[in-house]
Formats: sequence, C-alpha cells, structure tokens
Amino acid sequence: MDNHPLESRCCAKAEALPRNTGLSLLEWGLGLFGLGLWFVVYSQLPGFATWLTTGVLGLEPTSRLGSSLEFFFYDTPKVLMLLTLVVFGVGLIRSYFTPERTRRLLAGRREFTGNVLAAGLGIVTPFCSCSAVPLFIGFVTAGVPLGVTFSFLVSAPMVNEIAVVLLYGLLGWKVAALYMATGLVVAMVAGWVIGRLKLEKHVEDWVHAIRTGEAAVEEEKTFRQRVLYGLDSVRDIVGKVWIYVVAGIAVGAGIHGYVPEGLMAGIMGKGAWWSVPAAVVIGIPMYSNAAGIVPVVHALLEKGAALGTVLAFMMSVIALSLPEVVILRKVLKPRLIAAFVGVVGAGILLVGYLFNAIL
Repeated sequence: MDNHPLESRCCAKAEALPRNTGLSLLEWGLGLFGLGLWFVVYSQLPGFATWLTTGVLGLEPTSRLGSSLEFFFYDTPKVLMLLTLVVFGVGLIRSYFTPERTRRLLAGRREFTGNVLAAGLGIVTPFCSCSAVPLFIGFVTAGVPLGVTFSFLVSAPMVNEIAVVLLYGLLGWKVAALYMATGLVVAMVAGWVIGRLKLEKHVEDWVHAIRTGEAAVEEEKTFRQRVLYGLDSVRDIVGKVWIYVVAGIAVGAGIHGYVPEGLMAGIMGKGAWWSVPAAVVIGIPMYSNAAGIVPVVHALLEKGAALGTVLAFMMSVIALSLPEVVILRKVLKPRLIAAFVGVVGAGILLVGYLFNAIL
C-alpha cells in the first residue's frame, strides 16, 4: 500500500536535507581538550624560554646573546600559537564573507556609510594587497563607489587579524586596539577624501567597459563546513606566514640584544621631527607583511623608538607598499595612484605625529 501523500512529501523532504551537519560529541570533546591544552602550553612559555636559554645552553640572560635567544625562544612559539588560535576564529567569521557577498554588502550604500562598512569588512575578509586588481575590478563593476572601494583596499591589508594578533601578543591589547582604531580611521577618511575628489575618469577605460555577469549561486555552509573552513584558514595563512614570523622575530631578537639602549630614541624618537616622514619614506619601498614587520616594531619600541613613529612605519609598509602600487597601476591612471598614495600617506603622517604628541 502506498504511503499517505503528506507522509511521502515529508520523507522526500527529509531525505533532501543535508545529513551530519553538526559536529559529533567526540569532535566537540577533542576541540575543547585541544583548547585547554593550548592555554596550558601558552602559560608555560616564559619559563620554557628561560630554561632553554640558561639551563640547556648555559647562557646568562643578561648577556647580549642570551638576551637575544631568550627573546627569540619566547616570542616565536607565543606568536605562532596566538596566530593559530585567532586565524581559526576569524576563519569561521570569514566563511560568511565571500567576494560576491562582500560586493553586495557594499554596492548601493550611501558613500559615508559605505566607507565605514568597507573599512570594517576589510578586517574580516580574506583579501590582501595582492588581490588589489581583481577586487578593484569586481567592486567598480558592481557599482561600489570609488571612495568606498579605496576604504576597503586600505583596510584589508593594513587592519587584518595577523597585525592585530601579533600586536596584542607582543605589545598588549592597548597598542593593538590603538592600531586597529587608527587604521580604520585612516581607511575611512582616505576613502571619503578620494570620493570627494571625483577621480572616476582616472580609472583605466577597460575597467569601465567590463560589466558584471550573473551573481554566482552561494551555497549556505553547515557549521561543520565552517569549522573545516577555519582549519583550512590556519593551514593556508599560518602555513604561508610562519617563515615571516620567524624571520621577523629573529631580526627583532638581534635588535633586542645588540642595539645599544637609546640609539633608536635618537633616530625614531619624539624629539626628531623628521622621524615620522622618514619612517614612512623608508617603509613604502619595503615588501613585507604584518607577520614580518610586527616583531621588528616590538624590538624598536623596546629600544626607545616613539610609538607614533613606529606605527607610521608599520602602516606604510603594510598599506602603501611599492608592490601594491605597481599592481594597482594595471587599473588606475597615474593621477589616481598619486592621489591614493598622497591621501593615505598624509593620514599615516598625521597618526604618527598625533601619537608622538599625546603619548
């Protein structure tokens, strides 16, 4: 005998639903155990670094080599552990922000609202300066205003989870919050100013000729898929930047142990009015990311460099790198590139002078 039609429809619907959409109890247990183990290991890192330096290598912690190695042995696992935990968490958030969804969120917004939203989305979306050209094309052809697009392009590489996590781990939450707040303000104001300049005609003509196709159909992810996406983010991001972390900490350790006290205060201190623009000029040609530059920033501050000068240096390296400018030349005419560099550079200079004056 056939089933009742309503029962048949219910059964068919149930079969169509995805199965095993959540995590099993075993997986939850393993996750919580791993989190607890993370905290235990993290709390023992200072003692481990001291034991390795003095107990195993037999070095005096006050010697130059001993001081450098203890710095390195402590900061390297500390930063990598923090990075792994936070990248996983941000990966869960990023699973909600595909390029198509990001464009939809920004398209059609009023300009000021769009600048604020674009700068905020730059923190949690998985884009860097190397994505500048495809992002720019996608945003402009989707109807996102030029100024809003630039707010996103400044915020995405500069105010990312790597920068914030490393600053928090090495310098504390106040400096991390300060950097994030000032970075967002620079991104919002820079985008707003560029929008006021009405430079749309200085985008390369071939970009305007492109029309967006049909939006891709987005499949909603289950929580299990989002967890796997977070794990993939850890493998992808940490797998790519760990070498920069180690290299940056090695440079920082050398500065920590061998640069004489007060030398950086004379070069990058508050008293040298030229230190902020010099830091920006030095930072722009450098090619690095937050993973490589933050440990150097940590060591410079320890040796007496002023916070505003160091923040200006870091922002210029991450947000105004020469490789990004070269990449953007594919879609922007020289006048618009000059306006972008000038406006963002002026914002970074203002941040440097402001924090040197008040801190």
